[in-house]
Amino acid sequence: MEFAEIENITQRVKNENSFVDLIKNEISSAIVGQEKLIERIIISFMTGGHILLEGLPGLAKTLTIRAFVKAVNTDFMRIQFTPDLLPADLTGTQIYNPKDLDFFIRKGPIFTNILLADEINRAPAKVQSALLQAMEEKQVTIGDTTFSLPEPFMVLATENPIEQEGTYPLPEAQLDRFFMKVLVDYPTTEEEIEILQRFKDISVDKIKSVVSPQDIKAKHELIESIYINEKLLKYIVSIVSETRNSSRKDIKKFIDYGASPRASISLMKAARSMAFIRGRGFVTPDDIKEIGADVLRHRIILSYEAEADGRNADDIVKLIFDSVEVP
Repeated sequence: MEFAEIENITQRVKNENSFVDLIKNEISSAIVGQEKLIERIIISFMTGGHILLEGLPGLAKTLTIRAFVKAVNTDFMRIQFTPDLLPADLTGTQIYNPKDLDFFIRKGPIFTNILLADEINRAPAKVQSALLQAMEEKQVTIGDTTFSLPEPFMVLATENPIEQEGTYPLPEAQLDRFFMKVLVDYPTTEEEIEILQRFKDISVDKIKSVVSPQDIKAKHELIESIYINEKLLKYIVSIVSETRNSSRKDIKKFIDYGASPRASISLMKAARSMAFIRGRGFVTPDDIKEIGADVLRHRIILSYEAEADGRNADDIVKLIFDSVEVP
């Protein structure tokens, strides 16, 4: 790609990415901090990906999602996942009408633009399978009829990292369908002081719509056109390959199973989206590094040795990025 063409894309990006700051500023009227989480939600929504949020209760995960929904003026449903949840509670079911002597379809809460699956790891395998079809195929089968889900469709799922009683581990196939897994951390001291000062004024009801889902979706083609050098594509592939069969024994011993090619595609998409948010028409190594852990942490199956050594997925991802030469 010629330099002039890259400059042209950069100018288009600068002209068309202003909605990102509009969303951030509007959400900040109700949410203190959580800028990283807000950026990741915007990136996932732009790319049509799903996002898994892990964090302790009380860190404003649900509040942030509700604020985002209002800012982009889209449909939203929240489902509390529980051990007794049935697939029909999620997707809908056939109901018999004795008056007409026939069945009719009652669609479930999954027929929305943004679905908040709260405590997703509390639901049994059958519910996870139903959700998996929706996440992958953007459609749902009820009885013998298949229905397309609304466009756009995004699943935002939350899980509690410490409360394991009554939870089911998510299948690896489903984890791989999540575009990113974001860790939601405690606020800083300054942010927590601001939360206390603004406590009475914090309300999602005050948030106004600043952009439509169609406006965001229209940016997809521009994001796909953002230039990424072939050396950076090799860099992405090298990073993902290191999770599968690392040349370093100190990394290989900590990983049982690495990331699939879907991880490489997701990392490329996320890096382009990060460049878009930063106002550039080209991807840099820093874009890949900044978003890398969010794309990879849930796609690595750690070995028993890693757990015994007290290593988590983020530790291994950092080792991998440190071991791969930056182009």
